[in-house]
Amino acid sequence: MIRLEKRPNPSKTWSYSTPLLAVLLTMIFGGLLFAALGKDPIAAIRTIFYDPLLGQHAFFYRPQLLVKAAPLILIAIGLSLGFRAGIWNIGAEGQYIIGALCGAGLGLAFYPTESFIIFPLMVVAGALGGWAWAMIPAILKTRFGTNEILVSLMLVYVAENLLRGMAVGLMKNPEGFGFPGSRNLAQYPSATSWISQNAGLHWGVAFALIAVIFAYILLTRHMLGFNIRLAGQAPRAARFSGVNPTRLVLFCLGTSGALAGLAGLFEVAGPAGQITTDFNVGYGFTAIIVAFLGRLHPVGILLAGLLMALTYIGGEIAQSQLQLPAAAIQLFQGMLLFFLLAVDLLTNYRIRLKQGAAA
Repeated sequence: MIRLEKRPNPSKTWSYSTPLLAVLLTMIFGGLLFAALGKDPIAAIRTIFYDPLLGQHAFFYRPQLLVKAAPLILIAIGLSLGFRAGIWNIGAEGQYIIGALCGAGLGLAFYPTESFIIFPLMVVAGALGGWAWAMIPAILKTRFGTNEILVSLMLVYVAENLLRGMAVGLMKNPEGFGFPGSRNLAQYPSATSWISQNAGLHWGVAFALIAVIFAYILLTRHMLGFNIRLAGQAPRAARFSGVNPTRLVLFCLGTSGALAGLAGLFEVAGPAGQITTDFNVGYGFTAIIVAFLGRLHPVGILLAGLLMALTYIGGEIAQSQLQLPAAAIQLFQGMLLFFLLAVDLLTNYRIRLKQGAAA
């Protein structure tokens, strides 16, 4: 009989090997999924993981890695701070949308004015929009003890309806012949986030790298980072040491909201280009997988974001070349989180074989 035995201390070996094992298991069971759909599993895995990096048209796909990874890394860095402290923001998708709406709204308000100050103002508006949306569950939690998981998640649906309303209403392009969607900000020089479109570089990529650096310094060199880690690992010890839980909730949720809002702004002013009814593509939810796949560590999140971006691009190639359904690619990505959480159990527990009692 199999039983689980709690380890005296978490295993560092399993902690570091868990993400690699989760990726390997995802490849194996993903291959079985593709085989069940009547596709060559080896070809499918190669298309997803190899072709975007070293395939025939890799020169075109490699720059897209930065474009796809930037919003995932930005959002995941913010989420990881809260997750480390035991504060669960599941509504980053909504904060991403509101940040995009606020930033794009400011840019469109100035159209067609040409000024270098417009884009910096859009960045501030996007960050403030995401921050304000995250403050709703933060204040409700600190003042009334509500569950931040439920409140932040429900606000995603509110944000999605606001997005649809803006795309067909206030932000609709007056020159768009009645079609839903705003003007294309990527074609408005004062409001675009692109640095070099051919190289896949926009300001979101730069801010993602800055966020990784600052998060690393915060968690390893600053007292606030120590308080965040202490609150997550030993909540009672954190209270006795004078950590203010209200300030911690406001900081973690506010920071994650601001970074998600920035991700939305950089996306709408660059790769997406405009506010549309289907602007949100699930980055806020996928970033949760990225945060845990990166072990809530800034450098790990950077690598996990690139890996998840690889599955996005490889998945799109597989859909076009191998006619794999989009749902299968999404399931393949979801397997990463499933196997990560499943294998992560071995960090704190050992598997033991319990012998039956003697007759």
